[in-house]
This record gives sequence, structure tokens and C-alpha cells, in this order.
Amino acid sequence: MGARRGLTAAIQGEQGSFSHEAALQALGKSVRVVPQPTFSALFAAVTSGEAARGVVPVENSLFGSIHESYDRLKANPLHIVAETKVRVRLCLAARPGTQLAAVVRVASHPVALAQCQKFFAAHPHLQAIPAYDTAGSVRDLFAADATADAAIGSALAARLYGAEILREAIEDHAENYTRFLVISREAAPPKGPSKTSLVFTLHNVPGALYAAMGVFAKRGLDLTKIESRPIPGRPWQYSFYVDVLGDPQGALGEALDECRALAQEFRILGSYPPAPGDGGP
Repeated sequence: MGARRGLTAAIQGEQGSFSHEAALQALGKSVRVVPQPTFSALFAAVTSGEAARGVVPVENSLFGSIHESYDRLKANPLHIVAETKVRVRLCLAARPGTQLAAVVRVASHPVALAQCQKFFAAHPHLQAIPAYDTAGSVRDLFAADATADAAIGSALAARLYGAEILREAIEDHAENYTRFLVISREAAPPKGPSKTSLVFTLHNVPGALYAAMGVFAKRGLDLTKIESRPIPGRPWQYSFYVDVLGDPQGALGEALDECRALAQEFRILGSYPPAPGDGGP
């Protein structure tokens, strides 16, 4: 999905984050990212038109779903128009000229720190310092009041902020990917087979979920994701998020109509080309 000149994309976090990498991968090298401090601000930037797109992490292959993202997808009137998967490669970065032996305090987002436990175990003199953002921790190495000696982040962050990479690929698991969705104010359904994301609630009757899932199973449609989230103010009731592969103009369209008839609430969040590995090219 190539970027148009001047296309803007809101991300949560700073330039150089993995969300920034996802924006470049999904929208092209000329995309201009608009950093936002929170997911709430990210969605608001797209809704208001401050950014034409938003790039939202929804799932990590090791740590599972990012629940706030799912909740905000339901709460905001935006459309999923693309997805991408980013391999998480973590680097230890420091100010140029720094030697690993001189490093004591290492800053990064808590999730990134948790993904590098083997590295910390092999270097017990290092102290992990939680920070709000991976890329921001690399940027802050150059602040006048910097307290960390090094930071864990992406190679992109090191390049953007002028840091030196002391160690590469320090993450515990090589098969570490984060899935991102691209959101927009306008829908952009692809032609032909695609991935469709939907959210629905069901009447509290026996077999309701079984019946809803059956509309896809009897047509041989591939569900690539199902996620349940509690409904605020309605204890023990849930919204169900489903990703399914198929042609919305064919059997999938029939299944969606049948599921809508069974649901108490029903909304299609978007249809878009699947990322490679999910039935895509």
C-alpha cells in the first residue's frame, strides 16, 4: 500500500518506535508520522483529521493481544484499511563512544525489557529502568538530564537519534512479531478475497456463540482470530472480535449477514488485504 505525498499517520509513541516501522512498512517511506502520547490521542488524531491514518498495535506473538486497542476499535467510528506485521528486533543503544562495560542503567518500555531477560541474566551488572516508550528511551539518552547509560529500542531509533548500537538482536525469542492495523476515517474495502474484522455481542441464550461461529464453519471460512472483551457496565457480558478470511461479495458476505441476524450488536470494523502468512501473498 504505497504512501501518497503528504500522507500522515498517527502513532502511539515517538519516532523510531516499532509503530513508526509499521507505518513505513504499511504506508511507504514517504509517510509522515504524527507521534501521540496515548492510544486515546492516536484515535482522536485520526477522528479529528489531524492525521489521515492511524497505526495501531493489536497483538504480539509472545505477549498476546493489546486489549486497549481492541476496546478503542469498537468505541471509535473508524475503519481498518490495512494490516502489517513487524519483526521486533531489539538493540542496545548508547551515546557514541560508550563501552558496554561502562553501562549500568538501561532504559526501555517495560514490555521491551521483559523481552530481553536472557540478555540481562548474562549481564547481571545491568539495571533495567522502565520508560514510557522504546524510541523515547533512545532519544532521552541525549537529554541534558539523562540518567540512563543505554537504552533498548529499534535500529531505526538508534539511526534517527544518532545513537551507537552496542549489541543487536538481544531479544529472547527470534519469532517475535507485532501485528498492526491501519485505521482511517473512510473505508477502503479491497476487491476480492480479503480479511474482514468484525465485533458483535450476542443474546444471553444457550448456544449463541456456537451458532455465531457456525455461520463461518459451515461455509469453510478460515477464522484467524477470535477475541472476547468484557462490556463495561454489563458484568459477565462480552464483545467478540473476529477476523475471517474470504470474499465479502461471496460466501463471507452471506456469513456476515447471517451473523448480523443472530447478534444483539454487530459492526464490521473493516475489510483489507491480509498480511503475508494469513492467506495473503
